Order: sequence, then structure tokens, then C-alpha cells
Amino acid sequence: MDPLALAFSSGWASGVNAYLVVLVLGISDRLHDLEQVPDALGRWDVLAAAAALYAVEFVADKVPYVDSTWDAVSTVVRPTVGAVIGLLVAGEATSLDQALGATVGGGSALLSHLAKAGGRLALNTSPEPFTTVGASLAEDVAVLGIVLFALEHPRAAAAVAGVLLLLGLVLLVVLARVVRRGWRRWKGRGPLAT
Repeated sequence: MDPLALAFSSGWASGVNAYLVVLVLGISDRLHDLEQVPDALGRWDVLAAAAALYAVEFVADKVPYVDSTWDAVSTVVRPTVGAVIGLLVAGEATSLDQALGATVGGGSALLSHLAKAGGRLALNTSPEPFTTVGASLAEDVAVLGIVLFALEHPRAAAAVAGVLLLLGLVLLVVLARVVRRGWRRWKGRGPLAT
């Protein structure tokens, strides 16, 4: 088991939906007593809290503008959860390994969170709610798939998470350029004639 690969994959997933990551890892540990998943994630109180918060996020993430508000609040939560999971996955490693695990988990969570939040801001400009719901469901499926895949094939899952992270960041840069270009055009029109 490669703890750094699991830290990266779960970190990426935490940046998208931290509570689902905790829930999937905790339930997986409860059902299969997995060595690579810290026992702390399988505790009943942790599972109950993760399930309750995931239920709130599941609903909030599907409502335009509420999702962006939720993302703003989650800017602190998601990277922190990614870092904590990275630290826990490092386990009884040396302090350098633990620091590296926390940094990788938190860093990948922060970057994927920024890509998600930026993409959601762009989606909220759409006048219909279906894109928000579709994007949220796709994110949930991606998080679930990556975390479950990481439990069996951590390096392959880390590669997939890396590609998804890169695509998300590239999309964010492209969207920022489009918005900037639109803003310049709008400002260049001058005052409206009456």
C-alpha cells in the first residue's frame, strides 16, 4: 500500500466532497477492516457526523448559488479534511512522512476545491438548474469512484486524480480568461443611450 498515493487521491476527492470521502473510507474500514484506512474514520460517531454533513452537502450542492455559498464555507473545511486524512493515512510513520502525507492531502484538496468552486461559479451563470444538479451528481460519482479505486489500486487512482485535477485547473484558467474577456468587452461598450 502506498500511503502517499492514497493521501493524494483522498485529498483530491476531499477537495470535491470531503464528507463523502470520510463516509466511504469509514464504511469501507467497517466492512472490510482495511489496513490502509485509519480506524478513526470507521468510528460510529465519525460515520454519523459524516453522513449528516454529506446529506446537507448533497442537497446544498444541487441548488444554484447555494452551492457557491457552501463552497465558500468549505474553503477551510475541505483542505483541512484532506490534510487530516493524509496525516492519518501516514499512520505510525516518521514525522517527515506524516508531514508529507498531510501536505499532499491538504494541497491536493485545496487545488481540487478551487477548481470545483470556480467551475461552480461559472455554472451558476446558466439560467437553468439542471447543469448544477448534473455537475454535482458527476462530482459525487467521481469522488466515490476515485476513493473506492484508491483502496485497491492507490497509484492508479492517484494518476487518475492527478489528471482530473489538471483538467479542473486548466478548465478554471480557461473560464477565467473567458470571463475576463467578457468583462473587458462589457466595460468597453460605454454608457447606454437613452
